[in-house]
Amino acid sequence: MNRLTSIALRSLIFASALAAVIVAPANAAPKKDFKVAWSIYVGWMPWGYAADAGIVKKWADKYGLTIEVKQFNDYVESVNQYTAGSFDAVTITNMDALSIPAAGGVDTTAIVMGDFSNGNDAVILKNKADLAAIKGQKINLVEFSVSHYLLARALESKHLAEKDIKVVNTSDADLAAAYKTPEVTAVVTWNPIVSEILESKDAKKVFDSSQIPGEIMDLMVVNTAVLKDNPDFAKALVGIWYETIAKMNAAGAEGTAAKEAMAKASGTDLAGFDSQLASTRLFDKAADAEAFTKSATVGTTMDRVRKFLFDKALLGKDAKSADVVGIELADKAVLGNKSNVKLRFDATYMDAAAKGKL
Repeated sequence: MNRLTSIALRSLIFASALAAVIVAPANAAPKKDFKVAWSIYVGWMPWGYAADAGIVKKWADKYGLTIEVKQFNDYVESVNQYTAGSFDAVTITNMDALSIPAAGGVDTTAIVMGDFSNGNDAVILKNKADLAAIKGQKINLVEFSVSHYLLARALESKHLAEKDIKVVNTSDADLAAAYKTPEVTAVVTWNPIVSEILESKDAKKVFDSSQIPGEIMDLMVVNTAVLKDNPDFAKALVGIWYETIAKMNAAGAEGTAAKEAMAKASGTDLAGFDSQLASTRLFDKAADAEAFTKSATVGTTMDRVRKFLFDKALLGKDAKSADVVGIELADKAVLGNKSNVKLRFDATYMDAAAKGKL
């Protein structure tokens, strides 16, 4: 689940975003060629499979388009490239969609609510089975990431605050090894690292994302200007998504083959992939994704997320409040500055998919 960023890389991304805003036209011109960026995570593996299986080409041809779907081994770089304008769409979390492209000035629209983490992200303590024991400990995690957000929610559940612990910024690549050292007694991370750490007998999972259902969302987002001038691009993407999910969930050999291909591409086997899917609330039906996107959960969560990001100074160095960036919900209600809406949740295309009108 390589969906995370460091503060240094965020600074580079903001610089790229601002540069892109300065040079980009107010509206994107209608076009036929599009580029989509995605990175390795259980809920995003269908995009790579769709490209390999010809599903991307099928839907692109339907609308007379060319769609390139490119895998990035580095999630940060994929978001960076999207924010800079090199890609028209990207797979991203709700938190990063707000803190990176949106806060950087790039108007962005979520058109696919792919899933939410339902146990994939976890707080783990060494030899302590009670979350309350986290008080006074050093916590190793990727700072200013969804792991940091999960920690904040975990602390809140015990009426604690970040002042009650000490965050130790640790690369995701180093977390599993770090846990094995005597100095590290608590970590917050994601699968498959969670599963690896939990193989240690002293590792106790004391909080996970299933306890804050719906808050860590995984999305497909599109540049809003591109979307406005090229709605067929969004139709194609949504069509690709639901056809691929249907193939993945098909009974028998077809579904197994699809999942095995995704598992191999993500560096695991079918059992490992199924294990990760089990802690992911994958929206395999367009109607369910649409309903969730339109639910009060999204507004409540995004309000929490924007306040968390403002508290961490991740909405821009000149931000005076969490209202600095406007967030338009599916019902067109806006959180924050209505004159500076930069992140939008649009259920239109999921609705079309649900009604068979793509």
